[in-house]
Amino acid sequence: MESDGPEFPVAVTQFTPGTDVSANLAAVRDAAHHAADRGARLIVAPEYAMFTAPKLDRRVVDAAEPLDGRFVTGLLATATDTGLFLVAGMAERNTDPDRISNTLVVAAPDGSLAAVYRKLHLYDAFGFTESAVVCPGELTEPATFAVDGLTFGLQTCYDLRFPESIRRVVDAGAQAVVLPAQWVPGPLKEDHWITLIRARAIENTIYLLAADQAAPYGAGHSMIVDPMGVILTGLGDRSGVAVGTVSARRLADVRRRNPALELRRLR
Repeated sequence: MESDGPEFPVAVTQFTPGTDVSANLAAVRDAAHHAADRGARLIVAPEYAMFTAPKLDRRVVDAAEPLDGRFVTGLLATATDTGLFLVAGMAERNTDPDRISNTLVVAAPDGSLAAVYRKLHLYDAFGFTESAVVCPGELTEPATFAVDGLTFGLQTCYDLRFPESIRRVVDAGAQAVVLPAQWVPGPLKEDHWITLIRARAIENTIYLLAADQAAPYGAGHSMIVDPMGVILTGLGDRSGVAVGTVSARRLADVRRRNPALELRRLR
């Protein structure tokens, strides 16, 4: 059971990445500086923040970079400059000449990579076939990282529809989960997004930091949700930065009142 402990601001940023990697990196950098000015210790940028084309095709394969490429190098420099932990999605080059890895990186203020996560559940649904150009991540131990005494886990977009995936991250010790996304717009998709974010937070008694792309490639509605499913802050359909506070005291209080994780009979 968590005791009283750290409390600090965190942020999500929502924008529309394009095919210009330098411009996308500049957008993330500007958002990070804005969040740092508001006292945030962590900022989450969307899935495919490095490169997004109107259609997921060969262009993303050709644009892919290794973890020591200019995009991640730029993220690390920004994290160092701002003193923030910075989470962003990228197209990572791998050994498959025809497919990429859909990868999240966590740049730490000391200039290191605090965590790397490759998307497990690919978006082969609603008429899309992400697996045509993306390799699914290997099933490894959940990636987590600590910020000022709180443990964060990582998931990406379509992972949100798999409750067992986030529960596995929580069982690995995560008290909050960051979820970059390009939640493709469509009928009921916005409603699914909001419902599932709140459900995953409530059923796991965690904070959930969801950073979506803005229109036209994402449904927007990036938000920070607390362990009771309360939306602390959000961006609607606007590009920008939203800041909310995560609190170990709030987390412990919710888990005392609703010890669902302890009362499970199916594990």
